[in-house]
Amino acid sequence: MKVAAVQFVSGGEIDANLSRAKELISTAAGEGAKLIVLPEATAQSFASGRLDSQAQELDGDFASQLKAHAESLGVTVVAGMFRPADNVDKDGKTINRVYNTALITGPGVHLGYNKIHTYDAFNYRESDTVKPGNELVTFELDGITVGVAVCYDVRFPEQFKALARQGAEIIVVPTSWADGPEKLEQWRLLSATRALDSTSFVICAGQARPGGLAKAGEPSGPTGIGHSVIVSPTAERLAEAGYEEEIIYAELDPELVAKTRKTLPVLEALS
Repeated sequence: MKVAAVQFVSGGEIDANLSRAKELISTAAGEGAKLIVLPEATAQSFASGRLDSQAQELDGDFASQLKAHAESLGVTVVAGMFRPADNVDKDGKTINRVYNTALITGPGVHLGYNKIHTYDAFNYRESDTVKPGNELVTFELDGITVGVAVCYDVRFPEQFKALARQGAEIIVVPTSWADGPEKLEQWRLLSATRALDSTSFVICAGQARPGGLAKAGEPSGPTGIGHSVIVSPTAERLAEAGYEEEIIYAELDPELVAKTRKTLPVLEALS
């Protein structure tokens, strides 16, 4: 099965992001991709204002239009969005938190995965405005089970192992990674290691680096570092992007997953 990881920079306006996402999905579908993964925060980028102001449910305009577009092309799309979650009081203020959701949509599928591990690290507290999810999500595509994670989840091997034990042969990871010292090295190591942990294909689609190569390595919030990557169950990088906007592709053979799990039966070990 041919897959694509779409790397671009989303902005603060959900309608403009929707239009751009549809264009990029069409491009990837035109290249033959059947599973197309877009970044975390596709609907609205981080650091572009309050996330609750444009948050929508799965039956809202953003998700519904992506569903119709994916169905018209005969592809399955995974893309980051934000959904209303709850209200919490903090420092005398009421905060309308959202879920950081990976929308999964296309022919016969329309659901969301709510990011479990919020980015409470490196002096950033995503949980102040984002409610953590608590359920693993998988879906079926052409007889292949696909698991879903989002960005900071990649630091938690247990989640990837659990998805694989639920049958996932491919794990998709929409991402908006922060830049800064050693962040790229960590990202490349983690994405490859999670493929080894789970003996699964891992498709990471990240936000491109705002400012591109000229800003590479400068400290930033979680607004993108580029370097989307498709990794094999043996940690081979089948395709990898740079800092700029790009779509990468790979042909994935589930037989490689079966072969790897027979040779390297790490999932059979006690967790």
